[in-house]
Amino acid sequence: MTEAVFVKETLDGRQVEVIDGWVCLAGVPETRELVVLDEHPNRANILKVHPKATHMAGRIALTLAEASTAQGALRRMQDRFDGSAHAVAERMRHAVWQKVFAEGAE
Repeated sequence: MTEAVFVKETLDGRQVEVIDGWVCLAGVPETRELVVLDEHPNRANILKVHPKATHMAGRIALTLAEASTAQGALRRMQDRFDGSAHAVAERMRHAVWQKVFAEGAE
């Protein structure tokens, strides 16, 4: 059984939750990581719409309290180590993509 951690409800009534290591919007995976708003390339426009935002989870703006809840749930999921071949391959794939994008790939 999958544990869902409630983060917030959007203005249109959809739930933002952390499920299986993903921040999800209405149950659909959005992202696996949060971006500090100061590091986001579109921060000025985001702050116009969401002045209390401190983090982004994909296209979802989060306040500091919401980001704290989401980050805690993401960390708890990462702490559950799965040593199966599939899980190791998935972690390696994710790490390679992070490295590629950090080096400037689009």
